[in-house]
Amino acid sequence: MISSRALLIAVAALSLSGCSALSHWSQAAGGHLGIMRAARPVPDWLADPATPPDLAERLRLSQQMRDYASRELALPDNNSYRRYADLKRPAVVWNIVAAPEFGLTLKTWCYPIMGCAGYQGWFDRDAAQTHADALKAEGWEVQVQPIPAYSSLGWSRWLGGDPLLNTFIRYPEGELAAMIFHELTHQRVYTSDDTGFNEAYASAVELLGARQWLVGKPEALAAFEAGRERRARFLALAREGREKLKAVYAGPAESRAAGKAAVMAELRERALTEAPGYEAWFQRANNASFAILSAYDELVPAFMRLFEREGRDWVKFHAAVEQLKPLPREERRATLKGLGGGPVDEADPATRQTR
Repeated sequence: MISSRALLIAVAALSLSGCSALSHWSQAAGGHLGIMRAARPVPDWLADPATPPDLAERLRLSQQMRDYASRELALPDNNSYRRYADLKRPAVVWNIVAAPEFGLTLKTWCYPIMGCAGYQGWFDRDAAQTHADALKAEGWEVQVQPIPAYSSLGWSRWLGGDPLLNTFIRYPEGELAAMIFHELTHQRVYTSDDTGFNEAYASAVELLGARQWLVGKPEALAAFEAGRERRARFLALAREGREKLKAVYAGPAESRAAGKAAVMAELRERALTEAPGYEAWFQRANNASFAILSAYDELVPAFMRLFEREGRDWVKFHAAVEQLKPLPREERRATLKGLGGGPVDEADPATRQTR
């Protein structure tokens, strides 16, 4: 029998996984509760002689990062990421993203508690593909993307907290720290009507926090920066492509198909030299790909400037973000974008959707 608290968790899971109909509650609640049941406290894993040494090392490191997040980055101090689960699969959920054939506006789904989001998640890959195929039949351009982690926004604390997962525990040190910091940030400030605001905030925290964590670790920091630099080059090309597509879609209807095909072909060719390592992304990219990428990276520079404005003080920074939350969506974004200051390092898309 599920307790009333567990039912609240189930509703939160329902929202996270993108299920808007009552018939999908079992998929959402069952998937989330299954993860909770699979998780064991990190000390139990460390005491188990069957735990592989490399996994034990990563779990010890993750707990140092978890302590650091609350102590140094002013992120929530709770039971999240104090347990670990091996899900025996490569992703925790599979997200569907969709956009029109000649547009870059994401289709959105709205759920109880969590509000609206530009993606719909499924704990089963085949189910996600089935629903994606149905959207394609309606004329949408669709992507199904494997996701390594998500945040329950603190609701799962009643069941032990969001766990560490096999889907990301073996990331390089900087990226593991970034993942933990990113997901904890969603528990710090979250607004139900703006995916881009939430993700850019968490993306800025993950970059700033990971760099701070890696101080005194030159090799790990160099590897992290090299990876972020490659991602920055990818972002630059993707942003350029997005702007060209916007121009095409704003033009005459009769020329949109040819213009779109030309832009996509150009991006695929340029990716070979300008975005090495991301060639496959451009090969399969469509309007949904560019639209969700925008949701994750558009406001990152503004959050970076806000951090500088608050004197790089984490407590003040989070408080300043909290003050933006009650504003209407467009006013919130205009306030962020209106922050003054010079250029910032944007080597951070934190694209959970592209990993």
